[in-house]
Amino acid sequence: MTLLSDAERAMIGGIANQPILERTLTWANINSGTGNLSGLARMADLLGQAFSALPGEVRLIDPDPVEQVGADGTVREVRHGQHLLVRVRPDAPSRVVLTGHMDTVYGVDDAFQQCDWTDERILHGPGTADMKGGISLMLAGLQAFESGAPELGYDVLINSDEETGSASSARLIAELAKGKLAALTYEPPLPNGNMARARPGSGNFSAVIRGRSAHAGRNPEDGRNAVLAASDLALRLAAMVEPGLSLNPAKIDGGGPNNLVPALAILRFNMRPQEVEMMERALAQIEALIAEVARVHDVSIHLHGGMGRPPKTITTATERLYALVRQASLDLGQPMEWQDTGGVCDGNNIAACGVPVLDTMGAPGGAIHSPDEFLLVDMLAPRAAQTALVMHRLDRHKEQL
Repeated sequence: MTLLSDAERAMIGGIANQPILERTLTWANINSGTGNLSGLARMADLLGQAFSALPGEVRLIDPDPVEQVGADGTVREVRHGQHLLVRVRPDAPSRVVLTGHMDTVYGVDDAFQQCDWTDERILHGPGTADMKGGISLMLAGLQAFESGAPELGYDVLINSDEETGSASSARLIAELAKGKLAALTYEPPLPNGNMARARPGSGNFSAVIRGRSAHAGRNPEDGRNAVLAASDLALRLAAMVEPGLSLNPAKIDGGGPNNLVPALAILRFNMRPQEVEMMERALAQIEALIAEVARVHDVSIHLHGGMGRPPKTITTATERLYALVRQASLDLGQPMEWQDTGGVCDGNNIAACGVPVLDTMGAPGGAIHSPDEFLLVDMLAPRAAQTALVMHRLDRHKEQL
């Protein structure tokens, strides 16, 4: 750490004494699967208490309404937990946004509920790396940053629905990203320790297909087979796949007795384009395919859903932010690189607002989204120091972005 100034050394000197691991253990032992509203409420309360250590306003924001198509074709509202928002120096001329999520992929009935130790360096537990350890080290880094009398303002958003696409917080993310100097998101690094560079977009869709029932033996010609139309659409969608564009027809709901022409089917599919232009072209092609299938099969098709995660592309501003973060990491003795990856996160949504973002500032670990998820505990304090130093240098060298 020979390249750190005396002020920077003093700023990060107390991080090792902060309860980063203790908070992580407490939070990871609380089930906060996206659908567990009581667990999310408990997490939001504890997070609010913890983040009140920062010199800003802490409040809970109600989720936006979100609709979902059921297996019977009806549209119903899906409930989500509240989102935590912290605003520090809201009137500062230069501000950044930091984001994380309190929800996990582990439902309230999942067998994976509690933490245990693999060895003295490895904490095994649900949400340890993704991302309760990341939230804890973010807070520690910000507390250290505040010890240096900063001028930079910032917002912290901890949402409750990232693992299912952030539909109830997407508007809030866009609102907070607007006009920001930069953004930091606390997803864990990639398994090899690298940071994520470009990401594809991701969109989830449900095509509700309505035909006409008829007796399969007496008058099938009077029916309009919705399952057959859904299958035709699935095959046409699959044929769209090309380099840089994946499209996965994942499930067909519908059908009924063997002696009945089915009048209802719902085709679920996911699309992942690498580039914005490819996304726009594919969306137009999907509309054309739906119109053609509806015409050929004499059915109605209504498409629900959309591109919840636009492609995250790399701009010159992103390159400059990465250079600042990389140099800070090198000065801390934490050499790092970045690489393109296939997953998506809230960094996609922030990048779509034209704000440079690094979205793997969180806790190193591995096997996320599985019962083997783990956290490397000896990296919590170093990564908190990284946050403090990056924020400090953003404050001192705003013109570099």
